[in-house]
Amino acid sequence: MKPEEPRDLDASDVRARAIDSARGKEPFDLLLHGGCIADVITGQVRPADVGIAGPLIASVHPPGARRDAHAMLNAAGKIVAPGLIDVHLHIESSMVTPRTYGEAVLARGVTTVVWDPHEFGNVCGIDGLRWAVEQAGNAPLRVLTLAPSCVPSAPGLETSGADFHAGTLRDVLAWPDIQGLAEVMDMHGVIERKPRMTRIVQEGLASGKPVFGHARGLSGPDLNAYAAAGISSDHEITSAEDLGSKLEAGLFIELRGSHDHLLPDFVEAIAAYPRVPQTLSLCTDDVFPDDLWNTGGLDDVLRRITRYGMPAIEALRAATLNAAFRLGRHDLGAVVPGRRADLAVFSDLCSYRAEAVIFNGVEVCVRRSRPDQSGDQLARGLGLRSFSPEDFLVQSGPGPVRIATIDEPRFTRWGETVASVADGYVRPPEGSISMAVVNRHGAGTSPRIAFLRGWGAWRGAFCTTVSHDSHNLTVFGSNATDMAVAANAIRTAGGGLAAASDGQVRAILPLPIAGLISARPLPEVAGAFMAVKKAMDEIADWKPPYRVFKACFGASLACNPGPHLTDLGIADAATGNVLASPVLGSA
Repeated sequence: MKPEEPRDLDASDVRARAIDSARGKEPFDLLLHGGCIADVITGQVRPADVGIAGPLIASVHPPGARRDAHAMLNAAGKIVAPGLIDVHLHIESSMVTPRTYGEAVLARGVTTVVWDPHEFGNVCGIDGLRWAVEQAGNAPLRVLTLAPSCVPSAPGLETSGADFHAGTLRDVLAWPDIQGLAEVMDMHGVIERKPRMTRIVQEGLASGKPVFGHARGLSGPDLNAYAAAGISSDHEITSAEDLGSKLEAGLFIELRGSHDHLLPDFVEAIAAYPRVPQTLSLCTDDVFPDDLWNTGGLDDVLRRITRYGMPAIEALRAATLNAAFRLGRHDLGAVVPGRRADLAVFSDLCSYRAEAVIFNGVEVCVRRSRPDQSGDQLARGLGLRSFSPEDFLVQSGPGPVRIATIDEPRFTRWGETVASVADGYVRPPEGSISMAVVNRHGAGTSPRIAFLRGWGAWRGAFCTTVSHDSHNLTVFGSNATDMAVAANAIRTAGGGLAAASDGQVRAILPLPIAGLISARPLPEVAGAFMAVKKAMDEIADWKPPYRVFKACFGASLACNPGPHLTDLGIADAATGNVLASPVLGSA
């Protein structure tokens, strides 16, 4: 976002020009004619033409009433809708630069996104955040950038590349390009009033900018306490019951499309209300490069949520007017005179195929598939030594031994079993895979290891530096040899994703910019990502919705409930305990 927005629309010459155009004293700069508008205020889809003067919608009038315009856009048979607003996302998940991401979604009708760049913050600190703000300003759409609240996301349980304490965030929140405090993930730190998170949230409130939330698993008194702290939104919705309790708590819901298996239940639950809540908006949260290239961003969420039964105009309202209301952006979100001319011309309110996009009053022509070298200064390498298979084994005295396990992906829980010992190393228990996390932020390189159960049978290994939220090098595998092969491939690439089996790398996606993104065009990145996924389909036995490839990227998310492996060991946010080794003692 340009710092002068939204007050730029109130300049006297801008308003005067729009007034004269509305009254026919001046021609429109652009006239969209022959179509219907999606009126998200009244809930109607009705025939109307739209006249634009500068960045403003000057007139919405009966079809054919005006023909005086410097340029015309024929919208016959199409729907003129407000530009879509994605209220919560991490551009880094697309594994491409902000400019490349913006080109992809703008062409699909998304004109505003709210970006929490905490991945760059966790890896590169203030340098990464300054780069993110700079790139947001260079993106072809409106990017509202937030100050990451949780760098690291679980203090004391993991090691990040930076530490954004309250003083840091006070300074960052004063930047004119920063629009609020991003999702507060250290939930227990908030509700237990731990000094660090209390001060951070208070800095967000003192800034006068919105404080965004992450209330995974909170209910009852804890949910009330979290909302009472001044945190006003949540996207971590896990069930229809959870959705209802958070709506009733007054949180602004950012219903995300990244957990598709939950959307049908959400739509059914929303339909049971007398009306769709005004505090419902939509977001993508995380979109991987293959999905971004093949199906899109927020437009894809709209397609799915309407297919699951939400009335189209209600879904569109959530993605436009409600979102604008949540952001305090009264210049956005509706096709009415006096608002900003951010418009998407869709073929219909079912496929949401954008036939044309107007951004700030100008029809956009998006150029795609260009390399973007803007992130060269963040391509620092990993600084790790070469790995041997022994690095991915757990040392132990004579066995058998009792070991702690992390059971089930996503909704993890503690487990315990007995394992044998051979040649001084614990033998992974039957039906488990190994997971290792290696600090890549200068605090040592000895892997911490855990045994995961409930992940199915594996026949190889996977390594990634996209590992929420500290993005330390993370490796999963059925055997130490393939784990070392995958880890060494990513070490050499400077970051990224790699699949290995039978001692060979089967597919790799280099992500040399902070180990998170690539400068390559989206089709190339998407193609390489799909190759890694295909290789992993041969290596692992997936079982949706929870035992899926995507679960690998959140297995270190220590701020969420349950045990998670970090570079310090097996961490539990509920207790604050960290288990350096899975070995509990002799059996």
